[in-house]
Amino acid sequence: RISKNQILTLISMASVNFSAMICYSILGPFFPNEAVKKGVSESVIGLIFGCYALVNLLGSLILGKYIVQIGAKFMMISGLFVSGGCTILFGLLDKVPGTTNFIVLCFIIRSIDAIGFAAAMTSSFAIIANIFPNNIATVMGSLEIFTGLGLVLGPPMGGFLYQSFGYKIPFVTLGCLLLLMVPFNMLVLPSVEAFPTNDSFWRLFTHPKVVLICFIIFSISSGLGFLDPTMSLFVLEKFNLPAGYVGLVFLGLAISYSLSSPLLGIVSDKMPTIRKWLLVLGGFGTAIGFFLLGPAPILQIKSELWLFVLMLGLIGFSLGMSGIPTFPEILSCAIERGFEEGLSTLGLVSGLFGAVWSAG
Repeated sequence: RISKNQILTLISMASVNFSAMICYSILGPFFPNEAVKKGVSESVIGLIFGCYALVNLLGSLILGKYIVQIGAKFMMISGLFVSGGCTILFGLLDKVPGTTNFIVLCFIIRSIDAIGFAAAMTSSFAIIANIFPNNIATVMGSLEIFTGLGLVLGPPMGGFLYQSFGYKIPFVTLGCLLLLMVPFNMLVLPSVEAFPTNDSFWRLFTHPKVVLICFIIFSISSGLGFLDPTMSLFVLEKFNLPAGYVGLVFLGLAISYSLSSPLLGIVSDKMPTIRKWLLVLGGFGTAIGFFLLGPAPILQIKSELWLFVLMLGLIGFSLGMSGIPTFPEILSCAIERGFEEGLSTLGLVSGLFGAVWSAG
């Protein structure tokens, strides 16, 4: 029977996943185009997306190590506050004169935003695993519905608001939504008591199985990271769609991922022995999806919008198949290696997960 503490945690985590991902995903449909208007090259646009991941990597490792000392609840709430404020500030960048000033401020605000996001996500994973120790994959898979909803609604909502009201409104609207999550989670999220241990990231990472799982996480993230700065420009150029419709193309990946994740989470928890096959099949599916997404020139197949959306759907499902089992598998490896069960170990695992994801 699910307890009141667990219900409150689910509500809190669902709100965090949804609001954080909707703010993260709004950049895709229109920011690259807006940056090009400011005179920013595509390679620099890629670096603006990439700096977020680099700072997130460092932040995840540091915050994961000190989650007990900082406090999981405080870390999450402060992360939401920082991320919400940065999202609003990002919406004011179109008023910045000069290409260099625009680029510098993009890097600064995205970097600070990444620290806030790292704090929220690292504490989120640790709290989930602490409150639901026997159903980690099921709960994480179920909460991916809200992650998927954020990814689903972010691009079309951002594209629509941008087309209707200009550059500023999408960021201000969604930044305010994220800030509203701060008092909500202060009231709803239960506190998690814990004690620090002497375990380290290095001891966890040197486990051969953990290294392999980290490579899988890195590969998944690399694939998604490749799409962030390039997909909207490709769709605009190849299919001549208006900005508002570009966001709808992103739905193919997000919907398939969010709908399949709960089922894959249940399968992962009920039958842990088949997790390795989920990882293998998910990897093959993702490779096929990327091969046909363009499609690859060697195939000499004409690029069609329906094929593009279909392959995004395949990639979304395959990413869920590969991604959902990874966190509980790393946690199992940590326990097997003698790590103490508790928030300190969960912080290390979630920090490592976030860091490797960001590295990709």
